Amino acid sequence: MRAYVYEPREKRRASLASELENAGLQPLFVGEEFFETGLAPLTQTGSEHRAILIGESVNTHRQIRAVRHAGCENPLIILRDFRNSADTAAALDRGADDVIVSPIKGGEVLSRINSIVRRFHGHAAESISVGEVTAFFDGRDPIVSGTRIKLSKREHSIFQHLALNSNKVISKNAIYDAVYGMSADQPFDKVIDVYICKLRKKIASAADTGAQYIETIHGRGYKLSAPDVLDDVTPIPALTSSGMRLEARA
Repeated sequence: MRAYVYEPREKRRASLASELENAGLQPLFVGEEFFETGLAPLTQTGSEHRAILIGESVNTHRQIRAVRHAGCENPLIILRDFRNSADTAAALDRGADDVIVSPIKGGEVLSRINSIVRRFHGHAAESISVGEVTAFFDGRDPIVSGTRIKLSKREHSIFQHLALNSNKVISKNAIYDAVYGMSADQPFDKVIDVYICKLRKKIASAADTGAQYIETIHGRGYKLSAPDVLDDVTPIPALTSSGMRLEARA
C-alpha cells in the first residue's frame, strides 16, 4: 500500500521510512508544494485508498484543510510527538481521520489505514464473504472454500481493490491507478488482464463450485461477485445416526 508522507524534519525521515516499509507500506515523501499543486491526482477514482501522513508542524491545520478542500477523501493521519487533546480535537474537526502519537510504529499505522479504508467502502469488519470467498482487509490472503490461496504482492493489491468494491464494476484504469499510480516503472495496462486471469485460476481451482468469481463487464471493467450458480446449489442432506439422509424441508 502506498502513502504520501510529509515529514518536515529531515533527520526523522529515514527511521520513519524504515518503520513504514517494514510494515509493507511504500512511502513517498513530499514537500510543502504537495499541498498546493500535488493533490489533484488523489481525487481520481482508484486513488482514494492512498494514505496521507502528515508530520506535525505549524502548518498542519492548513495542510489538513488543503487536502479536504481539494476533494481528497484519502485516509489522513497526523503524526505527533506528544499528546495534546486540544490540538488533536482541532485536527480531527478540520478533517483528519486519526492522530498517532510517537513512537510511530509501522504496524499500527498500517492497521489504522486499513480500518479507515474499509469503513470508507462500507465495511466495518476486517473481512467480507462473497460466496465461497472470504477476503481479508488486514493483509492476509483470501480463503476459498476453506482453503487459503497464496497471492503475489500484485495479485493481492488487485484482489483487495476488487474486494473493497465487491459487487461493483471497477474499471481497468481504476485498478491500474490503484496498483501502479505512484510507481516510477509503470508497465502496460494489459498487465491487469494477466493478473486478473491468474486470480481467476487460483480462485476457481480452490472453489468447490469451480467458479472464477471475477466477472468481466465488457467495456466497463471487472466485478468481484458470487456467481448465480451458487443460488442453484442444493445442500447435501445431513446424515442421521443410522446413516440415512434427512429430507430437506422447504
